[in-house]
Amino acid sequence: MSKPAFRDIVAAVTRSKGAPFTLEPARLRAPVNDEVRVRIVATGMCHTDLIIRDQYYPMPLPAVLGHEGAGVVEAVGPEVRSLSPGDHVVLTYGHCGHCLSCCAGHTSYCTDFFRRNFGGSGEDGQVAITTPDGALLHDHFFAQSSFATYALSRESSAIKVPKAAPLSLLGPLGCGIQTGAGAVIHSLKVTPGSRFLVLGAGAVGISAVLAARLAGAGTIVAVDVVPTRLALACELGATHAIDSREPGWVEAVRDITGGGADFALESTGRPAILAQGVAALGPRGVLGVVGASPQGTQAAFDLNDLMIAGKRIQGICEGDSVPRKFIPELVELHMQGRFAFDRLVTFYPFADINRAAADSEAGLTLKPVLLVDGHA
Repeated sequence: MSKPAFRDIVAAVTRSKGAPFTLEPARLRAPVNDEVRVRIVATGMCHTDLIIRDQYYPMPLPAVLGHEGAGVVEAVGPEVRSLSPGDHVVLTYGHCGHCLSCCAGHTSYCTDFFRRNFGGSGEDGQVAITTPDGALLHDHFFAQSSFATYALSRESSAIKVPKAAPLSLLGPLGCGIQTGAGAVIHSLKVTPGSRFLVLGAGAVGISAVLAARLAGAGTIVAVDVVPTRLALACELGATHAIDSREPGWVEAVRDITGGGADFALESTGRPAILAQGVAALGPRGVLGVVGASPQGTQAAFDLNDLMIAGKRIQGICEGDSVPRKFIPELVELHMQGRFAFDRLVTFYPFADINRAAADSEAGLTLKPVLLVDGHA
């Protein structure tokens, strides 16, 4: 059997814990089985890319990260049926498709989720990306590793979108945006007239604000420490904004909501904020948790407050979304002018990937998107 053909690519590689990304020449093998090879037009940068760089989760390095890719299908494996070269796609997380969670439509809770998205290789333990001299680079990050000019994905993780949609903008729908919006719509099921609280007005949090407005929430409270983020949250649907550095902010939330929020979303990954979020809930309120923390992070809260008030804490992964259905829905809502996630995005040339990371960590940029297409 002949070896798969390789394509020369440029990839952003992180080689050690906390090290900057370096753009390097590399090689990507041809798609096999149900894989597709995608020419990356643009890719979002998510908090998860940075915490893997910093080894919050133990993905092996050196690696090619990136998991909010959008691009054009260049080639397909022999088992691909629903995609063809030239199709526009948004890349999203990997799942097995046959475990009990996947079969029940809960693909973000696939029993093999961690290995498929953070394992650093394919199902067979092999990588698809190497250096020009053949050294291995860990990849298959969220079934794509899209910090590169080309990426391999599986048919089930490459979501076809209309060619009329602005492809360079759409990558963040594959993770961060669908997480925030999906948490509101699918996980918490925010209801019309309800009281919604978002803890952290980053890209995920403001996506949740956009979705809460769509869902008809009557009161939407955004909590953050960055004034510009709070101002944008109000422009996009929040009815109130609170700086969590101010003393008594939990009581302020309870006053605004008339006794506490019905629904809340914790997107900061900070245990103290989670505990305060529980305190800010009203009776039978539910707090969804999407913020990523280092493995082993513990949180403390008042057990009696939780029990007596009938409050709930719910873990949420990828917004409980079924990407093949939800991503096209978000694209359509955006094209109708009803889901303005473009207000969160700042574009950067691919070569400025480290500046994008620094701006994101400093709170200067909500959602960096790297313009990859045409990079030499």
